Formats: sequence, structure tokens, C-alpha cells
Amino acid sequence: MRIAIVHGFYRSDVPSGENVAVTAQVAALRADGHDVTVVAQHSDDRMARSTWPVEAAVTTITGHGPDPTAELAGAAPDVVHVHNLYPHFGTRWLDRWEGPLVATLHNFRPLCAAGTLTREGRRCTDCVVGSPWSGVRHGCYHGSRLATLPLAVAHRGGAPVHPVVRRADRLVAISERTIDEYAGAGVGRERFAVVPNFVPDPPAPAARDGQERWLFAGRLSGEKGLAELLAAWPAGRGLDVVGDGEQAAELKAAAGPDVAFLGALPHDVVRALPGHYRGVLVPSQWPEAGPPLTYLEAIAAGTPVVACAGNGAADDIARYGTGVVVGRTPTTTEVAAALDTVLARHDVLAHRCRVVAAEMYSAASWVGAITEVYRDAIDLRALAVTGG
Repeated sequence: MRIAIVHGFYRSDVPSGENVAVTAQVAALRADGHDVTVVAQHSDDRMARSTWPVEAAVTTITGHGPDPTAELAGAAPDVVHVHNLYPHFGTRWLDRWEGPLVATLHNFRPLCAAGTLTREGRRCTDCVVGSPWSGVRHGCYHGSRLATLPLAVAHRGGAPVHPVVRRADRLVAISERTIDEYAGAGVGRERFAVVPNFVPDPPAPAARDGQERWLFAGRLSGEKGLAELLAAWPAGRGLDVVGDGEQAAELKAAAGPDVAFLGALPHDVVRALPGHYRGVLVPSQWPEAGPPLTYLEAIAAGTPVVACAGNGAADDIARYGTGVVVGRTPTTTEVAAALDTVLARHDVLAHRCRVVAAEMYSAASWVGAITEVYRDAIDLRALAVTGG
């Protein structure tokens, strides 16, 4: 099958599970024998220009901007798979492209300027049930009312008429939670297929030393929930924090002596870490579009996960038994009990993690599921063209 992937890559200095997932998906499709063309824009290139803020605002509001159709036409794909267009690609080309088109909704950007459905650490659907101008009032995108304004203008019609959502022949969600959120905003459930992300080349089981240490890996920002976790972290339990972000200084100041901040590390280093820890912590406060990459890499290494209720990892733990779920804002007693449970049942949980990763989150299962979606999109587009 000839497949074209369209993706705007986020900054390389900011950890992006979406970038990692797209790169892995391209490699998996090629390994399966498909002819894959990648049409990309990169934040590292575009943000270096002094005119970038104006370009991004104009593209977001008007839909005019970089247009991939010339490259797509040259590739003559059987299907186009769109990941992230914002804010690097225009959207006007979507209606001009006549071929089958699939879109993965990695986050909640068509519903929420922040893309997370949270504000100040709490769930927020003001822009879904009310008006996107709520996001402007609160400066939900990067803490700026001015930066949020283009998104509010672009999303004023709601998710069902968002250019990507409206045009796609098939929509891909990485969890049922994503479908629930979009269906609640008026997007038909029947348009979705659930295709979870995967972990390529899971690491071999690592030899853990006798120390009790736990791992958090991710961006140091409010929606990741590390502040809430540190407030409840039990004394005497070692925690390593990998990552960087706007909350770094604040979190370091609030952390106790048992918490070590290791800074940002390359992804190939980070993905090898979970196997050396007793468990991985996923305290995210935003609902997440699905199980995060940190969680998938942990269970692939046979490392149990402790997650806060309401996020994508917690959903998966409740479904498959790959760790322990604590409250959304847990107490110290609750966190300590969860850590003790993981230690007491570590061998059983580790085995369960590896089984779930192999059965549910392998490259082979992803390729099989996504190619079925591609075939559906091709059939649906053929019906639409013939008036069926």
C-alpha cells in the first residue's frame, strides 16, 4: 500500500510522545512492506524565523499556510494519514484533496486551546459546553490570551466542523476515552476506530539492583501532576525525575531530599530506564487521549506503574492489572500503600506488564489495525465519490 504521512513535528528540545509515536509508526509500516512518504514541517526550523508568531496566527485563523498537496500528488498515495497540522500546515488543502484521508487525534486540541481539557490542575470543559472564548479569558494556550485568540477563532464552530475532523474519512483514537470526549462534543462515534500506540523493539528484562527507587519521566508542567505527587511523596522513598519544563525550578524547590532531578535526557536513554526501577509513576492530571508513551515503555520493560485516577495510564491499569491506581490528588498514606503493593506483588505485576505489552501494544498489532482502518477509508471515499 502507498501511504503518505503528514505531520508537524514539535520542538526537539521538548519531549513529545507524539513525535516518537509517528516516527515509530512510519518505521513499522515500512518494515511491513508499505511504501511510505512523510510530508513534514518542523518547529525547529519554522520557529527560528522572526515572523513565526504572525505566520502561526494567520495559518490558524485562516487555514492558509504550508500546503502538502504537491508532495502528496507526487507520491500518489492510496491513503493520506494526517497526524498534527497545528500550527505548521494550513487546513484549506483538506477539502481540495480528493483521496482517502485518515486522521489520528492525539490530543484534544479541537476541543480545548490547551489540548488537555484541564485548567489550573482541574478538569475544564468550558470551551466544549460553552464558548472557545473562555480559553481566551483564561489564556489557556501557553498562559497567553493573545496566543490563545487564534485558536478560539479557528474553533468557534466546535469540534464537528474542525477542518481535520470534518474532512477525515476515518478518525483514529488511541483509546476509548478519546472517543468519549469527542462524542460528547458532537462528533459521531461511528467515525472512530481505536488503534493504540505501541512500543517498538521492547527492551530485554533488566537486572534491578537492591535499591528501592521509582521513576517519573516527562515534561515538568502543570498537567503532568508532578507537583501533586511531590506534595504526597513519602519520606525515605527514592524518586528520580527525568525531564525539564516551565515548572522545573518550582518543583525542585518543593522536593524533599529523596527526590533527584536528572534533567532532560535523549529518548533512547529514557526508554531504557524503566527496567532498572521498581516502578514508574504517571501522575498526569489531564485525561490524556490514551495510555502515554511513558506507561507503554514501562510495561514493555516489565515495570509496574502507579498512576493517578482519571488519566490514560490509570484507565489501562484498571483494565489490565499492570500496576496500582491512586486518587487524582493522593495522600502520602495512599502513595506509600501503592508503592508497598507494587513491591509485594512485583513479580506477578511485572509478568502481567510484559504479557499486556506483547498482546496489546506491539508493532504487529498496530500495523494490522491501522491497515484495516486505511482499507475502510479507501472504501468509504470510493462510496462518497460514487454517491453511495
